[in-house]
Amino acid sequence: MQKQRVPVVDLPALKRRLGKVGVWLSSLGRESAATSRRAAEAMEDLGYGALWIAESLGSKESLVNSAILLSGTQRLVVATGIANIYARDAAAAVAGANALAEMSSGRFVLGLGVSHAPLVAVRGHEYGRPAETMRAYLDAMDQAPYDGPLSEPPARVLAALRTKMLQLAAERTHGAHTYFVTPEHTAMAREALGPDLLLVPEQAVVLETDADRARAIARDHTEFYLKLPNYLNHLRALGWTDADLADGGSDALVDAIVCWGDPEAISERVRAHHEAGADHVCVQPLVGSVEECLRSLQLLAPVLIR
Repeated sequence: MQKQRVPVVDLPALKRRLGKVGVWLSSLGRESAATSRRAAEAMEDLGYGALWIAESLGSKESLVNSAILLSGTQRLVVATGIANIYARDAAAAVAGANALAEMSSGRFVLGLGVSHAPLVAVRGHEYGRPAETMRAYLDAMDQAPYDGPLSEPPARVLAALRTKMLQLAAERTHGAHTYFVTPEHTAMAREALGPDLLLVPEQAVVLETDADRARAIARDHTEFYLKLPNYLNHLRALGWTDADLADGGSDALVDAIVCWGDPEAISERVRAHHEAGADHVCVQPLVGSVEECLRSLQLLAPVLIR
């Protein structure tokens, strides 16, 4: 069998371009193109290095949404966090990602993930074994033809939490994008990836110093993810108990997953991810609108971007 090779990408240059801190945001998939472009431009002006966008059923298709965001910015990297492999075949992923990399002079990163069984079933697909399914998808990507102009292929990263997917990310891609994680997990992921590959954890944040109010906002966030088997298994593997995982999460779990407090507290958590081995941390303000998100990012920029 022919050994598969990872597409050649200048990772040190990409890390410099990403910078230390970016933004993770899901709501732009449901906003107008004009609103999305203005938001991305504002993030770029604040100094954030990248915007990581989600893909969900009913939102904009992630590669099309990336094109909208790239067209409204000059320096900002746009990354899918993640593009669901059940939403497009491998050849379409290659063609779309390559076209975005070419149009943006290398400002696009393709984050790929297997999503979750209940969410894949809604699309009418059968959920396969995650690592095996992703490996087959990467094989198909490597074999897909592409005849368009391209100076350098886009970086590929995998949504990876546990050992098998982290090992696959290390073997076949340029790194990993981790979500719903702690700095302790970041250290484990760095060990699995080795010293050179890209590691990008997401960090949910709440700019609120009152513990009760902050945890109520945070628990609204954690409750959804604690219904999904992949995240439950990931947290159990890290030592969290069933009691911690019940009813939206114990206070200890909520505090570990969602950082709340003043900007300095948020900065300290982001710094902890970097010290654990992260190259780039994308912060997700838990707010209700794009405007509120931008206000939070403006308050955080002086302490996060230095």
